[in-house]
Amino acid sequence: MEVCYQLPVLPLDRPVPKHVLSRRGAISFSSSSSLFGAPDPRQLSQRRGAISYDSSDQTALYIRMLGACVVFKQLFANVRVRSQVGFEPERRSSHPYLCIDFRTLHTRLSCGSSPADSGTEKRVHRLLSFQRYLHSSRLLRGIPQQIPLHILDEDYSGQARCMLEKVGNWNFDIFLFDKLTNGNSLITLTLHLLNQYGLVDLFQLDMVKLWRFLVLVQEDYHNDNPYHNSVHAADVTQAMYCYLQEPMLSKSLTSYDILLGLLAAATHDLDHPGVNQPFLIKTDHYLATLYRNTSVLENHHWKSAVGLLRETGLFSHLPPEDSMNMERELGSLILATDISRQNDYLSRFRTHLDQESLCLSNASHRHFVLQMALKCADICNPCRPWELSKQWSEKVTEEFFEQGDIEKKHKLQVSPLCDRETNTVGNIQIGFMTYVAEPLFGEWARFSDTRLSQTMLGHMGLNKASWGGLQPEQAAVSEETEPSAAGADAGGSRSKEIPQGSGES
Repeated sequence: MEVCYQLPVLPLDRPVPKHVLSRRGAISFSSSSSLFGAPDPRQLSQRRGAISYDSSDQTALYIRMLGACVVFKQLFANVRVRSQVGFEPERRSSHPYLCIDFRTLHTRLSCGSSPADSGTEKRVHRLLSFQRYLHSSRLLRGIPQQIPLHILDEDYSGQARCMLEKVGNWNFDIFLFDKLTNGNSLITLTLHLLNQYGLVDLFQLDMVKLWRFLVLVQEDYHNDNPYHNSVHAADVTQAMYCYLQEPMLSKSLTSYDILLGLLAAATHDLDHPGVNQPFLIKTDHYLATLYRNTSVLENHHWKSAVGLLRETGLFSHLPPEDSMNMERELGSLILATDISRQNDYLSRFRTHLDQESLCLSNASHRHFVLQMALKCADICNPCRPWELSKQWSEKVTEEFFEQGDIEKKHKLQVSPLCDRETNTVGNIQIGFMTYVAEPLFGEWARFSDTRLSQTMLGHMGLNKASWGGLQPEQAAVSEETEPSAAGADAGGSRSKEIPQGSGES
C-alpha cells in the first residue's frame, strides 16, 4: 500500500506558513489532511521515480514516504551555519544584474517569522552563496528540486570510470564526462586525481570532509553561466593534471605543490557571477569596493575557496601555520589567473627562460611555474581539438554577449567584445589566440618542449585557420539578419528578452 502526502506549491515570494507544514519525525505533511489519508487513486495519473503527482491539479504534489524523506533530508542538509564569520563578505555571492543587492535578499525568508527566529534565519542565509541560497529557498517554499535525485545506473558509472583511465589524454572530452557523471564532473574528477596521487592518505584527509568540500565547491559554481561553471572548472583541473605530468614538473614538484595545484584549478573561478571586472566596477558592485577595483573576481574566488576550506575543516588537523600558508599560496595561484596581469607574468617567465635561471629545486621557482601552468590551463580552450575548442569558444562568446545585452538594457556603455551585433565568435577567437594564447603557449613550449606542448600549438594553429575560414560565412549571416532586425525595430513590434545569464572576465 502506498501512502502519499499532499504538499501545496506556494508562490515564490512567500515563505512556507507554519500552519501549512507540520513535522512528525523526519516526514512533513499537510496539516489539513489526515496522516494516513491517501488521495483518490484516480487522481494519481502521473509518476516519476519516487514522486507522484496529479496531472489535473498543478497546485499539489503527492510524494511517497521515501520521496518525502529524501527531499527533506536534502532540505535540512542545505541549511548550514558557517563558523568562520571572518570571511562573510567574500561568501556573499555577486550577481550580474543591476539595481539588485543580493545581500538584502538573504533576509527575505525571515519575513513574517517571529522576532526570536528572525536573527537566526538572517545569519544562516547571509552566509550562503547565492547558488545555495536559491536552492534552499526553493525547497523551503515547496518548489520541487530541479536536479534529479536518482542514482546513476551501472552502465553510466562504468563508462565514467573507463574515461578516468585516460584522464591524462589531451583530447579528454569533459562534456561527455560531465554527462556520464550526471553533472558531477568536478567532484568525480578532482577526487580521482587526489586519490591517484595518494594525497588523501599522505595528508591524512578526512574523506567525509573532503567529499563535503568538493560538493560545496561544485555547488558554488553558477551552472546557468554559459562558460564560467563547474564544467569549466573540471576542464581546467584536467588540463592542470596534464601539465603536472610533464617531465619538467613531474620530477620536480612535491606532493604539497601538486595538492595546491589541483585545489587551485578546481576553485579558481569559484562563485563567478558571469560578468567581468569592468562591469562590476562601473556598476559600483560591492565586490569592486571591497577589493578596491583590483583583481576583484580573483580575490573573490580565493576568499570563497578559503571560506569553504575553513567551513569544512579540511585542513583543521594540520598545524595552524601550515594551514595559513596553504591558504596564502592557494590565493597566489588563483590571483595569477587575472588576465589583466598577463603581460607581467609573461615577461617574468620570458626573462627566466632567456637567462635560464629557473631552478625547480627552489620552492619559489616551483610556485611560479605552478602559476604559469594554471594560467595555461585556464585559457587552454584554443589548444584543444576542434570539436572541443569550438564548443568552448561558443560558450564564452555567448557569456560575453549576455553581458552586453544586460548593459544595453540598462543603457550602459557596452563592454568590448560584448556586442552581439558587431562581433562574431570567429573574430573574437582569432584576436584572443593572436594576442593572448599564442604568446603564452609559445613560451610554455620553450619551457617544456614536449609532445604535448607541440600538440597544443598545432591544435591552436588549426583552430585559428578554421575560424578564419568561417569568417565570411558568419559575416554573411550577420548581414542577412541586420535588415530584418532593423525593420522590426522600425515597426515598433520587436521586443528583445534579456536571457538569464552573464558574461566573462
